[in-house]
Order: sequence, then C-alpha cells, then structure tokens
Amino acid sequence: MSAHTDAVAGIGEATSRRQVFAWGMWDFGSSAYHAVVLTFVFSVYLTDAVGDDLPGSMSASTWLGWALGISGFVIAITAPVSGQRYDAAGRRKRSLAVLSYTGVALMAAMVFVRDDHRYLWLGLVLLGVSSVVVELAQVPYNAMLRQVSTEENMGRVSGLGWAMGYVGGLLLLLLGYFGFIAGDGDTRGFLGVSTEAGLNIRLVVLAAAVWFAIFAVPVLLAVPEVRPTGADPGAERTGIVHSYRVLLRDLRELWAMDRRTVGYLGASALFRDGLAGVFTFGAVLAVNVYGIDAADVLLFGVAANVVSALGALAAGRFDDRVGPKAVIVASLTAMMAVGIVLLLVSGPVMFWIFGLLLCLFVGPAQSSARTFLARITPAGREGQMFGLYATTGRAVSFLAPTLFGLFAWTFGADRAGIAGLLVVLGAGLVALLAVRAPEGQSLK
Repeated sequence: MSAHTDAVAGIGEATSRRQVFAWGMWDFGSSAYHAVVLTFVFSVYLTDAVGDDLPGSMSASTWLGWALGISGFVIAITAPVSGQRYDAAGRRKRSLAVLSYTGVALMAAMVFVRDDHRYLWLGLVLLGVSSVVVELAQVPYNAMLRQVSTEENMGRVSGLGWAMGYVGGLLLLLLGYFGFIAGDGDTRGFLGVSTEAGLNIRLVVLAAAVWFAIFAVPVLLAVPEVRPTGADPGAERTGIVHSYRVLLRDLRELWAMDRRTVGYLGASALFRDGLAGVFTFGAVLAVNVYGIDAADVLLFGVAANVVSALGALAAGRFDDRVGPKAVIVASLTAMMAVGIVLLLVSGPVMFWIFGLLLCLFVGPAQSSARTFLARITPAGREGQMFGLYATTGRAVSFLAPTLFGLFAWTFGADRAGIAGLLVVLGAGLVALLAVRAPEGQSLK
C-alpha cells in the first residue's frame, strides 16, 4: 500500500513524526478559542462588562445562554451530515481549512465589540456562530486521527494532541493575563494596554485569533487529503435533504449490524458531559465552597491544565497496551473516588490536592474516548462517526449542569452539586461497561 492508501484505509502505517506533531499543533492552536473566547475571557467580558447595563428584564447571561443553546442545536443537527460529506467527497483537509479560518475571522471580528450594551448583540452573534464553526472543525480534525496514527500508537498520538491542547490554552491564558489584563488603572499588563471601551480584552481575543491562525497551518501542509473511498454509497451527492436520507440509512444499518458503536456513542455522551461539568463548575466550587481566593483561581486553572496534559500523555501509552476502554473505566472510577473525598473535605489545601488529582484523570478519559471511537469506526466513515460523536455529546449536554443545580438546590449547598456530577460520571461508567471493547483489547 502507498502512504496515501494507508491513510484512506485508516491504518496510517506510513505516518511520520512530522505529521503527528503537525496534527497536534491544530489542537495547540484551537485551544485559543475554548480558553479565551468560550470560557475565561470573551464570554465573561460580554456578561460582566458589555451587557452589565442592558435594559430590559433579561440579563446578558440569559442571552448568552440562549445564544449558546441555539448554537448547540445547530451543531447537533449538522455535525454528522457534514462529517459524512467530508469523507465521501474526499475533502476532509479542505473542510478543516475552511472551518478553521472562518473561525479565526469570526474571532478577529470580536475586536469590534466595545464595552457598550449596544454591542452585545454583535458579540452574541459572533460567539454563537463561531462556536458552531469551531465545533464543526473538530469533526474532520478528529477523523484525521487514523491518518496520523497506527493501531499500535493511536492512544499515544491522541494523548499527545490533547496534551498539546492543554498546553496551548495554558500559554495563551498566561500571555493574555500578564500582557493585557493584570494590574489596576487605565492601562493593564506589561504591554500597558488601555482599558477604554474594553480595548485590552478585545486585543486578547485578537491575539487568540492570530494564535489559532498560525498553529492551524502545519496540519494543512503535512497531512495528505483523503480520497473518496465509496465506503458510504450515495453520500457524495449534493443536497442537504439527500444527506439526511443517507444519514438515516446509515443509522439503521449501524443499529442492525454494529450496536456496539451505538452503545458507545450513548455511553461516551454521558461521561463526556460529566467531564465537561468538572471544568465548568470547578472555579465556582473553588471560590464558594473551598475558600480559594478569586485571584488564585487562574493559578489553579494553570496547574489543572498542566496536570491534565501530563495525564493525557501518560495514559496514551496505557491506551496502546490495554486499550481505551480500560483507560476510560480506570479514569472514571478514580474520578468518582476523588469526587467522594471532595464531598467530605474542606479548605483550600484539600481542594488543591484533590482538585488537581481529579484533573489528572480528566485528560486520559478525554483522549481515550476519542481513540475508542476511532478504533471501532469503519474505514472511510471517520468523519460521519465523529459527527455523530459531536451530536450525541450535545444531545445530553444539559445533564451535568441540571443535576449540579438540582443537588445544590435540594441540599441547600453548592458542595452537594458535586454529587450531581458524580451521578453523570457514574451513569456513563455503567453504560460503558456494557460496551464491548475494540477487538484484541482488555475489558471486553
């Protein structure tokens, strides 16, 4: 087989270290969006600054929730169809390029969102559309995993990608904080940027766009495009309606012939939502329950990213030896044990110890979740399967926040919300145990 044929078949035997590193650099760069735009900087800027004096009964946070909710719905209904078409047309890399740089352009446009409630709607539209674009870009990117790895090193390659993503987000947050945000007065950071109309925050987002643009280049140069394989007859035809007909046909075939994949998509959706909940509510718990100073939360976030990256790197080797299911089961079990301890302890020191221990197992679970699906996906349908992976994740993304709030409300304490997250992780673990592991690997 030629190197190109190997890539199409999903074997990847001709993969070079240069290709693996180039693939991981996309994770390194795209983390700019998740860290700066979606989680720590721009979304907070929209709700706490731009929309803080918004007239009317609905708060800026409520509008943000609606914007992201609509985005999640769009992702859920378009991800599997888009992935299916990338594979069938042999345009996986081209799609990654278009989506990545569309996301970069939307991020760069956020520099025009001034600290004025009249700009809130522009910010919400940019945030909502960009979240769809960047999430859809993850579909062809994840599908490339089989192009840049072999059956023997897939776990290590996936772990490297996750680790590079953590490190990229960490470095950019540090650059943004110390360069543009830290300090008091009319100018901030060691760059002395003005705070007028939120300029310092807007420039952080612009820097994140440049960061993403630069580090998205290597994978586009180093990893070859796939050829259409005919693995999914009819999927190459144009037309949205026909694409959904092909998708429904494939889902019926998948249910009839390979219920393991269906079961895994459901189980992974559950435990991935639990993993997301750990990061979503970690900062809230750190301040409100364990007494960590708000100024130190960023330091904990930095440490958490480092620990998660190390965990993902280390677990990649175990993934290749014992299989992704064993890694995920061990990680989820350990997280539940640590979570129970966190329910019982108090104080900043205990949170630093057990909070970081919890993060140690997040990276391995996320990385091996990706390799599990890659190992059981039929050759030529990687894009479609990772599209379904995105869809199922979105379909249950309400569970962790809802159960966190329910437990906190029922017991009258934010600490009790941890139990809600443990329920979601536990449900995902139980569902995963019923799913047969990839052939030749443990925990069948």
